[in-house]
Amino acid sequence: MFRSHVLVCGGTGCTSSGSMTIMQTLEAEIKKNDLEKEVQVVQTGCFGLCALGPIMIIYPEGSFYSLVKTEDIPEIVSEHLLKGRIVERLLYNETVTDDGIKSLNDTNFYKKQLRVALRNCGVINPENIDEYIGVDGYQALGKVLTEMTPDDVIKVILDSGLRGRGGGGFPTGRKWDLARKLVPNADQKYVCCNADEGDPGAFMDRSVLEGDPHVLIEAMTIAGFAIGATQGYIYVRAEYPIAVKRLQIAIDQAREYGLLGKNIFESGFDFDLEIRLGAGAFVCGEETALMTSIEGNRGEPRPRPPFPAEAGLWGKPTILNNVETYANIPQIILKGADWFASMGTEKSKGTKVFALGGKINNTGLVEIPMGTTLREVVFEIGGGIPNGKKFKAAQTGGPSGGCIPSEHLDIPIDYDNLIAIGSMMGSGGLIVMDEDNCMVDIAKFFLEFTVDESCGKCTPCRVGTKRLYEILEKITSGNGVMEDLDELEKLCLYIKNNSLCGLGQTAPNPVLSTLHFFRDEYLAHVKDKKCPAGVCSDLLAYRVIPEKCKGCTACARVCPVNAIVGKVKELHIIDTNKCIKCGACVEKCKFGAIVKE
Repeated sequence: MFRSHVLVCGGTGCTSSGSMTIMQTLEAEIKKNDLEKEVQVVQTGCFGLCALGPIMIIYPEGSFYSLVKTEDIPEIVSEHLLKGRIVERLLYNETVTDDGIKSLNDTNFYKKQLRVALRNCGVINPENIDEYIGVDGYQALGKVLTEMTPDDVIKVILDSGLRGRGGGGFPTGRKWDLARKLVPNADQKYVCCNADEGDPGAFMDRSVLEGDPHVLIEAMTIAGFAIGATQGYIYVRAEYPIAVKRLQIAIDQAREYGLLGKNIFESGFDFDLEIRLGAGAFVCGEETALMTSIEGNRGEPRPRPPFPAEAGLWGKPTILNNVETYANIPQIILKGADWFASMGTEKSKGTKVFALGGKINNTGLVEIPMGTTLREVVFEIGGGIPNGKKFKAAQTGGPSGGCIPSEHLDIPIDYDNLIAIGSMMGSGGLIVMDEDNCMVDIAKFFLEFTVDESCGKCTPCRVGTKRLYEILEKITSGNGVMEDLDELEKLCLYIKNNSLCGLGQTAPNPVLSTLHFFRDEYLAHVKDKKCPAGVCSDLLAYRVIPEKCKGCTACARVCPVNAIVGKVKELHIIDTNKCIKCGACVEKCKFGAIVKE
């Protein structure tokens, strides 16, 4: 038994900021102080507060150390682990109060969260199957294979109200039921997992794979039993090396323990899993394109029907869910459908994981009950907007979603409410924007992404998104006319109604939502030839305020094109014909004498 456990985040965020070096230094210091039999160091998955890495929590005190540096380790070991004195200067500031140190669960970031899919992330060592088993891991699989029939399993999932967390929100139990019954005599069925996660700013599935890979294995095996499949495939993007490595370790461990392969739990049920690496194509997040890619072909969508539940991978009945959807399954089996259905809203049960990013103080991973308002997420969990700026919008659903303005801050987040205001849940990226963001430029950014990611199979998506992007480019460069706005809307609706797959059908959403909620910004770009947020460089002009200019020459010295003229201690002038609008002069001026208009 160890008297102290030191949990160090080994997720991608903390790894990129040096947590592996922190762990090595920590283990060396523990050895140096003869504490190896008293203190255990545990590598975990993501804790959620990604901007504070490297992160370390020491139990039993629950001390949450953030932004830890290698040079801090000797002090942590000598003071905290050896002498029992907490190093307060390294504690996450929200845990330090006048009344002492409070639990991390009582901080604003955590207290409104409810972790179901993320329950083991930051708690267990993802590379140790025994730790997963120690927190009820594989008990749900054991229950399913020894006490339940496939129909029992599907009924529990149906009754729970679980909907797919990958974007569309299709009822998971119904999908499984279709795959079980549509082709009852199929000689082979498949279970697939979408771990491709191509949305910009999304990292929910990656964090589950890195922090709790066995939950996916257990859930997919349960799904295989439910629909009568013996083989599963996990399609994960190759840019997730830590996730791929830990997933393979988990699969190997599960096989070694007899939890994958032949005759699992001596039930007569066979099931095995393989990993397939994706090359980063966004379109391969669409289910039929993903299956085409697994088959070894170019990742392009197929017309539906037939749907995958009838004819999917290699033409056989197949189900596909994403990582977060599967991560809920074992807990639903163990705790029951009513337990899961008691969380969330009437039509959107359970919790949802979001990757919170953009103009927000607490960047990171959050899991909230469905029905939590956007205001709670942004201003309580997220800690508000940095530098006293005003909230402008939140983008949900990535390139397939829309922008939610401040007037809808109190909307309860669930599938139907987001669709009603022109956005969508998507996989869970939530990007916050402030007053310095230009919404026309935001729409152009997402269109540029979908133009690059279109597979090109259907004309409405291949050509239509390019034409949309060109109109937005025309508007942001100052050449837009009023007719362009009508053309944008017509083209958006045509693309939505005629594209082959979900990528094209949802690609116009960022344009439509910004046109609807921020039409005044489009009008400013077209009529006044101004960008209110000061982002679109072709519509900007830099000007020196005479009464503030000290003639220090700092701006002239930093200008890369010599567009600023003026003698020492005299007023400087910007030649707008030469100016390339790089903004270097604004950053350099100490007196606030240069403004962009």
